[in-house]
Amino acid sequence: MKANPGGQIDLSEVVGRDDVIQQIWDILDQQSICINAERRIGKTTVIKKLRAEPRDGWVPIFQDLEQYHTALDFALAVYHEVERFLSARQRTSRKTRAFLKTFGGTEVGGVFRLPQFEAQPPWKELLSNAVHDLVDEQEKRDGRPLFLWDEVPYMLYSICSREGEKIAMEVLDTLRAFRQDQGDKGLRMVLTGSIGIHHVIRSLKGQNYANSPLNDTYSLEIQVLESTSAIDLATKLLKGEALRATEPSQVAEAIAQASDGFPFYIHHIVKALKLSGRDATRESVDQIVTRHLLAPNDPWELNHYRDRIPVYYGKDNETAVLGILDGIAVRADPVSVSELLNELKGMGVRCDREQLIGLLRSIEQDHYLSRDDLGHFRFRFPLLQRWWKLSRDL
Repeated sequence: MKANPGGQIDLSEVVGRDDVIQQIWDILDQQSICINAERRIGKTTVIKKLRAEPRDGWVPIFQDLEQYHTALDFALAVYHEVERFLSARQRTSRKTRAFLKTFGGTEVGGVFRLPQFEAQPPWKELLSNAVHDLVDEQEKRDGRPLFLWDEVPYMLYSICSREGEKIAMEVLDTLRAFRQDQGDKGLRMVLTGSIGIHHVIRSLKGQNYANSPLNDTYSLEIQVLESTSAIDLATKLLKGEALRATEPSQVAEAIAQASDGFPFYIHHIVKALKLSGRDATRESVDQIVTRHLLAPNDPWELNHYRDRIPVYYGKDNETAVLGILDGIAVRADPVSVSELLNELKGMGVRCDREQLIGLLRSIEQDHYLSRDDLGHFRFRFPLLQRWWKLSRDL
């Protein structure tokens, strides 16, 4: 196995995800899933494994939605994917084609040409017909259609910015309606995103959106690799790259610990060891990690954790969020709400207790922080805390 940081991982080489994949299939028997995961944790790899190795009776369709910026883009993408899937089985999307023909769609020599839509494109009807075509066809064959949709929040953000919050609300409500109306026919969805979808919904609620569009889904968080799996991955990569190591088990353990169990960072560390031409030792691992944390070109893309703060929390809360994270980063022990509140007041930041608790809840949902048994806060990932202190010169 070769180190491949940021690249497409061969699905036969995925390590430590068998249990969560089995959990997902078990949950899907009953309901759809909204997957919450920090970026670079391997969620896309997990759902690609679902597509490549489905349980009997399931018909998975995977789509990365980050590239779609309007509701019509989304509807057309789903239509094309359903059409491709059905065509491979000598079937056609009958309802959708009949619907599109009313708008000028034509079929010549077996090739269907889409119409030119007017200013008010019928995205909802197009999406509905495509989904119904897939569900109806699979119901005849006792198949259960499964949409695996990655980066849903990115698409919703784009729709908000280009078409307005109302259209984004309609997209969410339409997907929920599909799950409600077609769920008894086996339809399921797995919705994922590295941007917390809670931010999108909170923004929409600020525009008087009262619905709870995901309350019918199971919220599942994909965790970093457990220690044994992280060590296993590091061991396989060290062997695959033929790195010299007098104590390979200790080096693999050091890599697993330094990376906090993120597969992305494990691959990066081993690749850097390979390129350095040095022996793999605990010391060389620590030196490589330090060098990457300080690197001005940010090879591990850690600046994202800082850059996303005004986007996630708004300019008005940026100073408070930075103050919270700075205050927690410099402490070895967890911090109470009261301590943080006093610290913010000392900085001249206006923030009452309820506002602080609300911010802490969101920051925790975004995987910066976790809580101990007393409800006190600390950085969730030591690697992120180390980088935060270095980048903020704390």
